[in-house]
Amino acid sequence: MKGPLFYSKILLFGEYGIIRDSKGLSIPYNFYNGALKRDENPSAEAIASNASLKRYSVYLENLQTEQPDLVVFDLAALKSDVENGMYFDSSIPQGYGVGSSGALVAAIYDKYAAHKITVLENLTREKLLQLKNIFANMESFFHGKSSGLDPLNSYLSIPILINSKDNIEATGIPTQSFDGKGAVFLLDSGIVGETAPMVNIFMENLKDKGFRAMLKNQFVKYTDACVESFLHGDMKSLFTNTKKLSKVVLNNFKPMIPEQFHGIWQHGIDTNDYYLKLCGSGGGGYILGFTEDLERAKVSLKDYKLEVVYQF
Repeated sequence: MKGPLFYSKILLFGEYGIIRDSKGLSIPYNFYNGALKRDENPSAEAIASNASLKRYSVYLENLQTEQPDLVVFDLAALKSDVENGMYFDSSIPQGYGVGSSGALVAAIYDKYAAHKITVLENLTREKLLQLKNIFANMESFFHGKSSGLDPLNSYLSIPILINSKDNIEATGIPTQSFDGKGAVFLLDSGIVGETAPMVNIFMENLKDKGFRAMLKNQFVKYTDACVESFLHGDMKSLFTNTKKLSKVVLNNFKPMIPEQFHGIWQHGIDTNDYYLKLCGSGGGGYILGFTEDLERAKVSLKDYKLEVVYQF
C-alpha cells in the first residue's frame, strides 16, 4: 500500500500576524513530502508513527461525534488500516515550521473523508473556508489551536493568499527565475521547535497594550506590504518592507528566535546581505531568509546550510 504524496509548505508571510488578521501567503514546498504506507517489515519510525495514528483515529472519532456536520470519515476503514500497520512515511522534518502535521492531516482527509472537496472543482471562497475549518479541527490534535492553513496548502498544493480570517483565495505567484540573483531561502537552526509553547508566549504578550499596538502599527502593516509587493513582483518594495519586518521581529519576538541567531539576524539588517524572519512559530526549526544577492548571502552565512526555496 502506498498513498499519494502530500508536500510540505512554507508560510512566506503572516506567521503570528494571521492570528490578528494580517495578510498571509503560503506556498507548497515540494522538497519534502509524505504519504500513508504499509510495510511488511516496519522500521522503528514506522511503528512510532502507527502508534500516533492510533491515537489520532480516536481523536477523529470523537471529532465526528461532537461535530457531525463538520466532516464524516470512513472510520472503519481508517481503524482497520491502522490495525494493519499503516503509518505516515514522511521526509518532512517535524518541528521545523514546514508543515509536517499538515501533510498528514491532508493525507488522512484525502483517503478517508466522505463527500470531500477536491482541487478539481471550482474552489469558491466558501469551499476554501469550509476546508480550512475542517483542517483546523483535524490538526488541533497535534499542537493545540490550528488555523488549518498548513493542511489546506498541502492538500491543494497551490499558493494560498490569506486576506483575513474569513477571506482566503487560491493565488498565483510570480514565476521563478532560476538564474535570478534574488532568493528566498531556509536556514537550518539545528534545533527542533515546538509550536504550542511559542503560541502561548504570543497569546500572553497580546494581553499587553503596547505589544498589541506594535502588532497593528508595525508587524501587520509590514507583513501586508510584503505580501502585496511579492505578489506584484515589486522586489524593491519587498526588500524595503522585509527589512522593516525583520527589525520588528528581532525587537519584539526574541523568545521565538534561538539565542545563537540573534547576532546573525542583526548582521543581516546591518549589512543588507540578507533579512531573516520566522518560519512558522519559531523557537527552532527553520528560519526564513530573503536576499537580493544569493551569492553574497552565502558568503555572509558560510557557516550555515542554506536551502533555496524560490529564486527571482
